[in-house]
Amino acid sequence: MLDALGYSSLDALIDATVPATIRFRRPLDLPAPMSEQDALKMFEGMIEPNEVWRNFIGLGYSPTHTPAVIQRNILENPGWYTAYTPYQAEIAQGRLEALLNYQTVVSDLTGLPVSNASLLDEATAAAEAMQLVHAMAQGRDTFLVADHCHPQTIDVVKARGRARGITVKVSAASEFALDGAVCGVLLQYPDTFGSLSDHRSLCERVHAAGALVVVATDLLALTVLTPPGEWGADVAVGNAQRFGVPMGYGGPHAAFFATRDDYKRHMPGRIIGVSRDAGGRAALRMALGTREQHIRREKATSNICTAQVLLAVMSGFYAVWHGPEGLKRIAQRVHFLAETFAAGARTQGYTVAHEAFFDTVRVLTPDAGRQAAIRAAAEARRLNLRYLDDGSIGVAFGETHTALDVDDLLASFAPGKNVLRSEQIVRDVDPRFDERFARTSSFLTHPAFHAYRSETEMQRYMRRLESRDLSLVHSMIALGSCTMKLNAAAEMFPVTWPKIGGVHPLAPRAQAQGYARLFEALERALAEITGFHAVSLQPNAGSQGEYTGLLVIRAWHESRGQGHRNVCLIPQSAHGTNPASAVMAGLTVVVVKTDANGNIDASDLRAKAQLHAANLAALMVTYPSTHGVFEEAISDSCAIIHEFGGQVYLDGANMNAMVGLCRPGDIGGDVCHLNLHKTFCIPHGGGGPGMGPIGVAQHLAPFLPGHAVIATGGEKAIGAVSAAPWGSASILPISMMYILMMGGEGLTHATKVAILNANYVAKRLAPHYPVLYQGKNGTVAHECIVDPRGLKQSAGVEVEDIAKRLMDFGFHAPTVSFPVAGTLMIEPTESESMAELDRFCDALVAIREEAREIESGVLPRDDNPLKHAPHTLETVLADSWARAYSREKAAFPLPWVRERKFWPAVGRIDNAFGDRNLVCSCPPIEEYASP
Repeated sequence: MLDALGYSSLDALIDATVPATIRFRRPLDLPAPMSEQDALKMFEGMIEPNEVWRNFIGLGYSPTHTPAVIQRNILENPGWYTAYTPYQAEIAQGRLEALLNYQTVVSDLTGLPVSNASLLDEATAAAEAMQLVHAMAQGRDTFLVADHCHPQTIDVVKARGRARGITVKVSAASEFALDGAVCGVLLQYPDTFGSLSDHRSLCERVHAAGALVVVATDLLALTVLTPPGEWGADVAVGNAQRFGVPMGYGGPHAAFFATRDDYKRHMPGRIIGVSRDAGGRAALRMALGTREQHIRREKATSNICTAQVLLAVMSGFYAVWHGPEGLKRIAQRVHFLAETFAAGARTQGYTVAHEAFFDTVRVLTPDAGRQAAIRAAAEARRLNLRYLDDGSIGVAFGETHTALDVDDLLASFAPGKNVLRSEQIVRDVDPRFDERFARTSSFLTHPAFHAYRSETEMQRYMRRLESRDLSLVHSMIALGSCTMKLNAAAEMFPVTWPKIGGVHPLAPRAQAQGYARLFEALERALAEITGFHAVSLQPNAGSQGEYTGLLVIRAWHESRGQGHRNVCLIPQSAHGTNPASAVMAGLTVVVVKTDANGNIDASDLRAKAQLHAANLAALMVTYPSTHGVFEEAISDSCAIIHEFGGQVYLDGANMNAMVGLCRPGDIGGDVCHLNLHKTFCIPHGGGGPGMGPIGVAQHLAPFLPGHAVIATGGEKAIGAVSAAPWGSASILPISMMYILMMGGEGLTHATKVAILNANYVAKRLAPHYPVLYQGKNGTVAHECIVDPRGLKQSAGVEVEDIAKRLMDFGFHAPTVSFPVAGTLMIEPTESESMAELDRFCDALVAIREEAREIESGVLPRDDNPLKHAPHTLETVLADSWARAYSREKAAFPLPWVRERKFWPAVGRIDNAFGDRNLVCSCPPIEEYASP
């Protein structure tokens, strides 16, 4: 490869690519590389102090059983966890069907017609809902939050409201002042203390006042309780964790968001919809794509990009596995346990605070001394309860709990006394709900939720869907800016260990000392790699990291009496989440030009920094650039911003081109987020989970985010940005294992090989497609942009045609039309062999040859393999074939394709039809039979 590039060594290539002025000249101060076995042994010792108690804390997290068939076939299966976001729908039909199932679950259970394909967590989903209702009620800037919502939700909503200029008022729902400034209200049902309240009259008053109702709720409860959509809610949000996903000390879990049809074009996140392909067959795809808010840049009302697809898939399959009867049976059992415990508590003389509840019982104690005695007795039995400041105690039941747990709880509430056992109490327990709350409507009537009751059938269904998806198990996925690299099996092992998955996120910190060790080691490693003073692991997506970093910058300005600084400079080449995140953080976006080489226009940057000097808050810049080049003047750009009083936010999306070679903190950055799902090997999971921690310079460390329940962050902490104190903690072992096995030496070498692979691909493709941007020595960074736009004029070939034709070769398309419309951005990563790189390049060269056949008139402009791609097995085997090229050319364009053929499940999808006829839950099965 180096011979092809004309370099004598890998270091010579790096010297020609990375500017000498920013090079990091010493080895990373990290432990030596370890074997897989040694790293696993060390990690096991690291997390050994974690204690898995029986948890009755509640607060939105509940112990659950992950069905073995789902754990083995989904969570532990690289065919599911290494796939990318389903932007190329023709080769993502399996994942799309699984997500459609999830949306159907959410829509059916909440009683609202439109659901998205997951958000990050319950608290941020509530904040997204606040932004939706605020956008719908322009000119109204007050959002009312009931004090019976989860404290972490209130914390996140208040922080988001403060940044967006929305006044968030927290009070009892009965005290809501519904004046003309109110855009919406947030309720919890059942509430954080377990109580069920009839909110119908309140909803009527809210609607009469011209505002909307948001309800945070519980999917399992809604199998037996009247859904919010039936009693007045306009938006329902929550967390699908208890549908088969371990608590994992906070995540990842799929949040849900459902709303009325009127608001679907303002929803955050992604919607999966039903459309049709070129042959009229039913096909799935992401609907209303332009409604993905971050695509709207500074006009966005959300910055969500990454979702929680893998976890949504798991929760959807959990519902498929159990069906409506099974889910209702689990819910009834959970409720029966709660009622049994409540009855037992009453026999001991305690008062139960609420008459109606689902799974959570709030017991009033006579004094602080009694609460302390109960706590001591419970802790002696390794039971975690929720101890409230007023002396009461919350006890929340989940799927894994049993009658023996009820007995232990009752014994804890009467230490040293003989108490009735649950079997003596159950005769007097009435678990029925009255007409105010009992669900009467049906749900999950689609055949998908009734057809797979044996593991044999369930496994075949999962495998059938998996076979319709292309992932890293099939071929390289060369998506620029997305870094689809190896997710080594050894890195994944700890995710399913009980000491990782079984810890409640709000358990006492003494029970999570293993996690504390993990956080300390990972934060220390990331600080060394980035050159920053401190790291926060709380942001649970890259977009959340951007938002968090900008809030930290704003808080620092405010602490210095410069809260008026609200201008954020962003290069025009930036990813859409950058301006969207700036808006979410309450900043005004000013776009900076880029020059002909794709670099920041230094003169325009200085001019705009000077023009906005009085209000300059920050520069957001991606390095290496979004165009795949190490800009020579990056330190000068940082210096300009500092000269005019601003801070530099360095987007770490391309950090995989920097590790060990240069550091954001040394370049001049003040804060940087890291996409752990890119650079540090957390799998993309079909579009999530992600993790977006931030590193900050010393002066910003005091402002790192805190949390309402568990103390964390700096001494001047901003409000929480995620529901859990350390975000999606259970996937951090993946990145820790990666760093342990690679060591500083391995991480640095990986960076060099990523740059080598990108330059090799650029060199091979340059004779066939122009390569748009290069550094001063003619090299690229970790990715390259190739330009097929000339083919539109010469052959009528669009970039989409190339993307679809690559499927016939067994490849996912590179990033299409970003950052330059009509181009392909290719990032091969360090994980791919030369043989795989050559196969990929051979495919693109062969496609260029097909375009030449069109140019020369051998193939018609409207009847050729590119225009008809992708070709399904059904199409190729059809009785009639009246095309200007052969079936073999369609299906097997190069000899090696025969050996590893991946058949697209459907033909090219009609996106416009799907948007005009939006269906985003499982349609009646008859509709699949006919277009």
